Amino acid sequence: MFGKILGKKKKEHSSEDEKLKAELKSKISKMNLTEMRSYVNNKLTSLPLCEDGLSAVIEKLAQPNEETKAMYLQLDDMDTKKRKAFELILLISKSQKITFKTVDLIQKFIETNAAVITKYDKEHKEIYSSRFSDAVELSLKNISEIAGLKVKMDILGEND
Repeated sequence: MFGKILGKKKKEHSSEDEKLKAELKSKISKMNLTEMRSYVNNKLTSLPLCEDGLSAVIEKLAQPNEETKAMYLQLDDMDTKKRKAFELILLISKSQKITFKTVDLIQKFIETNAAVITKYDKEHKEIYSSRFSDAVELSLKNISEIAGLKVKMDILGEND
């Protein structure tokens, strides 16, 4: 009897969570790079930083636009737009809210924008390609440390 009641409440919360995720993704899809950077730095009071938000930002940069089928970054985009997008990716990779999904999306961004990254590196004598590789490694290391800490906290919590 109680299981059914509790199960219903879980489903209600899950549908509410899905609505919040959809709303968050919608808001992020309308942001420009400066607004996304403010979001990732947790400076937007209207939107708290969360794992789903980071994933939505990366999805916007890594996947083609649903309406136009074009990628966010193009070879002929202005250099400042490219640099801001690259710096945003590096900023996200250092976040404590990063997840495996986000790291996977970062790798997809690197793969889909390899030509843009290479061209930018050659023209501006930058090293974003190696910085992205280092960022992915650091992200995976941070995720494993966070997971290890959670395991320790769970063990310590059971002893109390």
